[in-house]
Amino acid sequence: MKNTTKEAFFAKLALFGAALIWGSSFIMMKTTVDSLAPCYLLACRFSIGCILLAVIFHKKLKLITKEYLWQGAIIGFLLFTGYCVQTYGLAETTPGKNAFLTTIYCVIVPFLYWLVDKNKPDFYNIAAAILCVGGIGFVSLTGDFSIGRGDFLTICCGFLYAGHLVFISKFNRTKDAVLLTILQFGFAAVFALIAAVLFEAPPTSISIGTVKSLLYLSVFATAIALCLQNVGQKYTHPSSASIILSLESVFGVIFSVLLYGEQLTSRLIVGFILIFASVILSETKLSFLVRRKDEEELSVE
Repeated sequence: MKNTTKEAFFAKLALFGAALIWGSSFIMMKTTVDSLAPCYLLACRFSIGCILLAVIFHKKLKLITKEYLWQGAIIGFLLFTGYCVQTYGLAETTPGKNAFLTTIYCVIVPFLYWLVDKNKPDFYNIAAAILCVGGIGFVSLTGDFSIGRGDFLTICCGFLYAGHLVFISKFNRTKDAVLLTILQFGFAAVFALIAAVLFEAPPTSISIGTVKSLLYLSVFATAIALCLQNVGQKYTHPSSASIILSLESVFGVIFSVLLYGEQLTSRLIVGFILIFASVILSETKLSFLVRRKDEEELSVE
């Protein structure tokens, strides 16, 4: 189905909004995870998001089928594991580094598509992967060339987010984006609660500040942002969607510097530039340069 200009514009606007919200959420996550164990945090976050969207879009619930359920379970599992690993990583690194290392999913996506749809990565994808590895080295390697646990976990979450993005794009082709969002939240909440009961100690007390942060993460960074992502991806090519969503890392660093007091060293800046360049290279294949060159040649003629 061919998208109209209006649909394409609002889809990109939705993705931009999701990136902005997620960029701001790293600070909230960093402060909240200090007083609430990651899986309990995610169980609350996804439960609130699921209930909120289910109430708002309750008429869509009658469309649920077995296919919706197993597809929701797959993306819900990937969503939970991605957020869980990222949250544990955030506890041991800075919000800015966590934000930028997470965006490596944009570079990983083409290689996962190769496994799913048999489309072999091209030269630009391979070059982007090399750039990304270099950027990761600048951002996360220490003086003795070891990597911190927080940074390593954040890199792992990038692979999980890449899988989440691939399956959303695949399932969104024939399914209602909002209903899939509700179901993935529901399954993610169940997985998070099971993991919390099995592996984490329940919270003994929760401060008002933690409750406020949790509500922001649940309503804005979960229900609204992921709904914007799913709807935006439905009317946007995966490559364009990845570029817009990668701005999450830029917003994450900005908020981290302004609100968390993170110090940017020259080494971190070089790493951030390499990672961001790898995302742009992988997703655009420098098409904007080719288009500009063609336009200049036409103007000369």
